[in-house]
Amino acid sequence: MTVTETLPVPARLGRVSARLAALTGWRRLAAAAALGGLATFALPPADALPLLLIVFPGLIWLLDGIETRKGAFAVGWFFGFGHHLLGLYWISAALFTDIERFWWALPLSAVGLPILLAMFTGGATLTFHLMRRRGFGSGLARPVLFAACWCLWEWLRGHVFTGFPWNLIGYGWVGVLPVLQTASLVGIYGLTLVTVLVAALPAALPDPGTTPRRAWAGIAAGMALLAVLGGWGAWRLAGAVDEPVPGLRLRLVQAAIDQRLKWAPNERVQNFQSHLALSAAPPADPSAPPPNLIIWPETAVPFFVEDDARVRQAMASVTPPGGLLITGAPRTNVGADGERRYYNGMVAVDGSGAVVADYDKFHLVPFGEYMPLRRWLPVGAIAGNGAEFSAGPGPRTLHLAGLPPVSLLICYESIFPGAVVDGTDRPKWLLNLTNDAWYGRTAGPHQHFAINQVRAVEEGLPLVRVANTGISGLVDAYGRVRQLLGLGERGFIDTTFPKAPDGATAYARMGDWIFGIVLLGCFLMALASRYHR
Repeated sequence: MTVTETLPVPARLGRVSARLAALTGWRRLAAAAALGGLATFALPPADALPLLLIVFPGLIWLLDGIETRKGAFAVGWFFGFGHHLLGLYWISAALFTDIERFWWALPLSAVGLPILLAMFTGGATLTFHLMRRRGFGSGLARPVLFAACWCLWEWLRGHVFTGFPWNLIGYGWVGVLPVLQTASLVGIYGLTLVTVLVAALPAALPDPGTTPRRAWAGIAAGMALLAVLGGWGAWRLAGAVDEPVPGLRLRLVQAAIDQRLKWAPNERVQNFQSHLALSAAPPADPSAPPPNLIIWPETAVPFFVEDDARVRQAMASVTPPGGLLITGAPRTNVGADGERRYYNGMVAVDGSGAVVADYDKFHLVPFGEYMPLRRWLPVGAIAGNGAEFSAGPGPRTLHLAGLPPVSLLICYESIFPGAVVDGTDRPKWLLNLTNDAWYGRTAGPHQHFAINQVRAVEEGLPLVRVANTGISGLVDAYGRVRQLLGLGERGFIDTTFPKAPDGATAYARMGDWIFGIVLLGCFLMALASRYHR
């Protein structure tokens, strides 16, 4: 037995923390980047959430050895760079669909985006360092202060410059549905706050500002908090509404078209016919009633539906009698200024071939659907094949005959918590049309599907997701996956549709205000620790 094995846990952790705090130069920055990369595996699709018990204490101990503002920012920046470099590698896969045209953007997506997003992590560690230097956050309040700083800057990452709230730490709970129900109270930012706080608590064990007994008590309190939230979530799931909407049956069509072929001039008709064929196919269960709503994914129709009567009639031929076909499709019009505009949109067609509703994506992807830096980058948007899309009004609730009111979300729009429904006209379900074929068989589609699960829990609304090549499925209002068609699979899902629970969730009513109040409480606790040592 070694000397280290005979030491109590706080002493052993004390050695680890001292070694991390003593690191300097490139070794310190490399350790920060490695911890950031490790944090990625706590999120979907790996879902190794316990790794955070190593990651966040390790980051705090690295910061213990910092004396300067520059050093504190650098440690956080390298942590964030490692985290986003590994977690967002899949974005670069989109460029390989036409690498000859977009090779220049490869370093921007692979390295440039992590460089920018790491600024927010650097801001979090710098804020933590500055407050610690002023005597705030001693003892058990230290992990509380760290979690508050982290989540403040994560919230900023989700809102500044249109926001990019991807891979928030709270998404690691999608595989633990009882705890995931916490999102219905405080949203994904609140769940992230709880997660980071509990994961950071072991950092208090070797902290000279507290005793081992108090540190263990704090860790026990953190675990008890998770147990209480999980118990409440289990109770919520036990009372879940499982009743289907009467008379409504859906067919979700996933044609699994390779992105390199999707817009090829000689493939467009064949791609359109693939969707028609899947829509007209007999049900897998002959005894089941036929669907009365058919849904195709984002830009499934590569034509301007409203301007092409032949396309509308072809769609009408597979539309159920008295039902509808909803599809993603490009839309265009000429504005009052005489300029032609293009939209990444949706149209709903009835059995006569008439367009009964439309919708235009309102939250566009920077660089993908529009170029925010056109003055310096005189090139067209990537997804628009060189053209740029215009933004529509939104979010909007559509009232379609025979259907519960629905909030449309096209692809990227579903990643923004608190911004997926019209609060003045609350829907009864969410519909996400997407095309993740851009990203191939990478982690991206799995992460995107997990994000959609959390939106369903936050809003307390069932969610239907229809993707070009996965992942398509039906998620109920509690985040439970009822139907699934995997990545790369060609086929369709015929399914009933669950009713939405009565009333709105606390998060749907209050948005991020509850999270903000809890976050403020964490900062106040850290401030109070300066005067109660």
